Amino acid sequence: MTDPPEGEPPAPKKRLRFFKREDIEARAHAFEEDFKTQVAVTRAQIDATNVKIEARTGRNLPLAILIGVGLGLALVLSLVVNKALFMIFAGALVGFTSFELASALRFAGRDVPRWPTLIAALATVPAAYYWSDEGKWLVTLVGIVFVALWRLAELAGASHRARSREVLADVAAGALVLVYVPFLGSFAVLLTAQPGGEWWTLAFLLLVIAIDTGAYATGLSFGKHPMAPRISPKKTWEGFAGSVTTALVGGVLLAVFMLHEPWWFGLIFGAVIVFTATVGDLTESLIKRDLGIKDISTWLPGHGGFLDRLDSILPSAAAAYILYLIVH
Repeated sequence: MTDPPEGEPPAPKKRLRFFKREDIEARAHAFEEDFKTQVAVTRAQIDATNVKIEARTGRNLPLAILIGVGLGLALVLSLVVNKALFMIFAGALVGFTSFELASALRFAGRDVPRWPTLIAALATVPAAYYWSDEGKWLVTLVGIVFVALWRLAELAGASHRARSREVLADVAAGALVLVYVPFLGSFAVLLTAQPGGEWWTLAFLLLVIAIDTGAYATGLSFGKHPMAPRISPKKTWEGFAGSVTTALVGGVLLAVFMLHEPWWFGLIFGAVIVFTATVGDLTESLIKRDLGIKDISTWLPGHGGFLDRLDSILPSAAAAYILYLIVH
């Protein structure tokens, strides 16, 4: 440091400002309180938005998206890594869905044996993968007989006795579960087992997801005219139009880039899947309406239940398999 020229006074020294401990603690406390206030305001805004969305759609959207992404990743890994692993994924979904539907029917007064139904449903998955059509049909029929005989055997117990008409209704309800869930769902397993079938399974599942998303987004933004108010009040014609547009565009893209089929097949693919997905969605809504419940179960927060996620997929799996057979 150089000395000042002669005759000039030395430059004043800068004073270092020291904060007292009390000042530092006060500033830290003020920052903490301000941060908490900002977090609380942001959380309140997010909660208010979620309440509006849930009131409009009947679903906890963020949680539904999180669970949907998790299931989607598991699906893709099971198909891409080794398609035999898809049996585990499909078996879990078919098993849980069959059990929850049987439970919902029991809640409505139908005495459907749940554990025999679960066993019969799980047996359909490997039968479809290893024994093709014949195995799937055979195991389904054997499963229906197995559940029916179990229900008849329960009549020996005092708690399960009923009139013959009620027993027949119970047997019919058990058959409905096995046909509706594992029989239709195993078409996806049957399709996956075919040469290159894993890509067809992935394609139709992606298309169903796109259709549901297109219907949801369009219906939420523009929906005014109910499509089937007595069955599903929240479904609108505007949402259906969005699902059709998404299906046709998505069908062409998936047909060309994933299935390596002509673009015009993509239009057929999209039209067929949007039809089956819509029918499946309305069918599940009709079942819930007849049972007098909002959701089949609460096992999937934000989704309602496994059947609420598979309703569009179950009939679409059968349609995709038929299209595969036609093309090949």
